[in-house]
Amino acid sequence: MPAVNFTLIWPDGEQAQYYSPSTVIYQHLEAGTSYSQRDFGERIRQALTRASDRVQERFGYACSAASAELATLETKLKQLHTQKISGEIQVLEFRQ
Repeated sequence: MPAVNFTLIWPDGEQAQYYSPSTVIYQHLEAGTSYSQRDFGERIRQALTRASDRVQERFGYACSAASAELATLETKLKQLHTQKISGEIQVLEFRQ
């Protein structure tokens, strides 16, 4: 199953790379597009949950890396909310 790395630019200026174990991420996010924090949160939950499900279907176990990455992204979203940092999240690029 081809994994995908993707780079985000957060509203606080942080740029970071993340991981999806599946190309299903392409169905939820688009490079060069910015998303509201709420929309991004919904999209990334759907994408990484589906990615983990695809690993489960293929190999018989859920993908712990997808779950861990989702937890990391949700923590960042909570930090932005707590610090009252508004703005959109930009998907800079994807790399396989």
